[in-house]
Amino acid sequence: MSVRHPIIAITGSSGAGTTSVMRTFDQIFRREGVKAAFIEGDSFHRYDRHAMKQQMDDAVRRGNEHFSHFGPEANLFAELEELFRSYGETGRGRFRRYLHDATEAAQYGQEPGTFTEWGDLPEDTELLFYEGLHGAVRDGAVDVGRHVDLRIGVVPVINLEWIQKLHRDRSSRGYSTEAVTDTILRRMHDYVHYIVPQFSRTHINFQRVPVVDTSNPFISRHVPTPDESMLVIRFANPGGIDFPYLLAMLHDSFMSRPNTIVCPGGKMDLAMQLIFTPMIWRLMEQRKHAIGH
Repeated sequence: MSVRHPIIAITGSSGAGTTSVMRTFDQIFRREGVKAAFIEGDSFHRYDRHAMKQQMDDAVRRGNEHFSHFGPEANLFAELEELFRSYGETGRGRFRRYLHDATEAAQYGQEPGTFTEWGDLPEDTELLFYEGLHGAVRDGAVDVGRHVDLRIGVVPVINLEWIQKLHRDRSSRGYSTEAVTDTILRRMHDYVHYIVPQFSRTHINFQRVPVVDTSNPFISRHVPTPDESMLVIRFANPGGIDFPYLLAMLHDSFMSRPNTIVCPGGKMDLAMQLIFTPMIWRLMEQRKHAIGH
């Protein structure tokens, strides 16, 4: 953790909605004039798309049915920790990009599903912002989360997470329901051991809970809308949180526990703006004071 070079990490599973949260932070950074370095967790996968398929096929032949993007074998946890450590100490670090689609790949003259070469982060950034699967992961001696100043979990209830993943992978990636279901099953071991434990290490968790029937996510025809959901916001340390102000601004909200607010799901963006803007102010003021001295 660093006062001069703070790090914010958004952690969530595939289909959890972390990309939408990243857009909210991008709005805050632009409005507040904060120069941030953005890191996508996919760029710290160990294998590109073609190699990952080969590795999964090899794992199945060896009898390993649990090899997945969620676990340490398919990721560069140590390299991610080194980036966070380096940035916290110096404001510098090495990163690369994962090129998801043809539009991204065309900018680099590469194929979709490949990585760019490693390069240096932009100079003179004020904070590092990570969005991905492993912003607070810990595996043996590797502890990525210890370097992060603000750890945020995005955690839909599991059936909603699966519904969102099913609809995304079928509509935008052309996968069948059976193929997505197989992926969910293959990832479950690593999900339990490497994804879920991170949400006990976050400073704040956002969990969307649908208020419509999602009892069988594999036949659901529609993703529950934000207005068909409630949002549970849990603060690990409620000290310094202005709960009366948040309750007044987030209409129809209430506190279910001394550290937990529940509000309508459609207010997620507003809730994040209200909660995180003053936190970013504080990080920037601390940074300014540290640099000044």
